[in-house]
Amino acid sequence: MSDAEAPAEARRALVVMAHPDDIEFTCGGTVAQLSDDGWDVTFCLVTSGDKGTKDPMLGPADLGALREAEQEAAASELGIKRCIFLRVPDGHVEDGSEFRGQMVRVLREVRPELMITWDGYRGFNHRDHRTVGIAALDAVFPLSRNANSYAEQVATGVEPVRVNTVLLAGSNEPNYFVDVSDQLDRRIDALLRHASQVQAPNRDEMAKRMRNRSEQAARAGRIPWSEGFRRLTFGEARAPRRSDALKAEAKARAEAESSEHSETSDG
Repeated sequence: MSDAEAPAEARRALVVMAHPDDIEFTCGGTVAQLSDDGWDVTFCLVTSGDKGTKDPMLGPADLGALREAEQEAAASELGIKRCIFLRVPDGHVEDGSEFRGQMVRVLREVRPELMITWDGYRGFNHRDHRTVGIAALDAVFPLSRNANSYAEQVATGVEPVRVNTVLLAGSNEPNYFVDVSDQLDRRIDALLRHASQVQAPNRDEMAKRMRNRSEQAARAGRIPWSEGFRRLTFGEARAPRRSDALKAEAKARAEAESSEHSETSDG
């Protein structure tokens, strides 16, 4: 196959959420559409949801393993082949340097142009949601693109990366909407894979709930059968021209000093 015939490299997206099932509830239709459009989408789950049960006999280790398996099955329904599990204890995500470094490393290794995460500034909600959203956004800008941030990663060959667009899910002020009406069946199938969490008794009931939400959105003047986000874009940063000016100035000063020294010597 010639270079002209070689297929273009797939565009890459990364979805960073706090718990298994966060993705399917907030942006399952969007990631399914991205997959259909040829994007290479990776899921990153910060916790394995190891506290999310009312069953006192189901311990954190067993629950975490169960929920990871559910997430991988749900991802498969949406056309996603890769899930990264950071396994931070559920309810204990801390926005510190170490955690931000984990976010930076994931970004640098996946190298997405688009990231979807929680809106960490939307008011009261699960603490892990807020923390993950804020840390992931900080990792996108400026940390992951700055070679001096977590330089030990760069030293091992993990290069800085520039993420162009971020979609914040669960935002109180969405300004970007994705039509997911064609993804209803896949959204339902993906949600039902989270059997330990989803309370709907069957598929028909889940479809009914989705229809009701769509109708409520329409009555409220919102776009039905859509997933809404707060969209942020980051332009390509250009190398500062001031550095070139400083070099030219230093060179001119050195030449002047050299000339002055030469004239003094001749005299």
